[in-house]
Amino acid sequence: MHNETRCIFDYICLGVSSLEESIVFYDAILAPLGLKRCDTEDSPSWDGWAGWGFYDKDNGAEHALWICKPFNGEPASNGNGTMVALSAESWFAVREFHRQALLFGGVCEGAPGLRPQYQRDFYAAYIRDLDGNKIAAVCRGRTAE
Repeated sequence: MHNETRCIFDYICLGVSSLEESIVFYDAILAPLGLKRCDTEDSPSWDGWAGWGFYDKDNGAEHALWICKPFNGEPASNGNGTMVALSAESWFAVREFHRQALLFGGVCEGAPGLRPQYQRDFYAAYIRDLDGNKIAAVCRGRTAE
């Protein structure tokens, strides 16, 4: 695989204070992006975790966003300057991601729209989740509404 097309991330994990509330939030905001919950087969080793994206236990492969309570038992906190940007297939998906986030208790950090300062067809929305983690949905390229 060439470096230009290789995904550099294996997985991303964000700390949350309430797994149950965060699962509801992430189910809502990730559905418009086509991300489904990872199947962990109700394994006890996954207690306290939830993930969305691709996870293949048998072949040791994953490209997923996971949430869990912090391992050290301290309160979940967000990193200043830290952001996770997720790919969207359309401008509609970006807007729906943003709408669902606000509906389920997220905070707007940037309304859906073009960001030509990054790229002429860079369409994005920015939100903060229930614990203040900054998440973006990005569509590169003009899409049919």
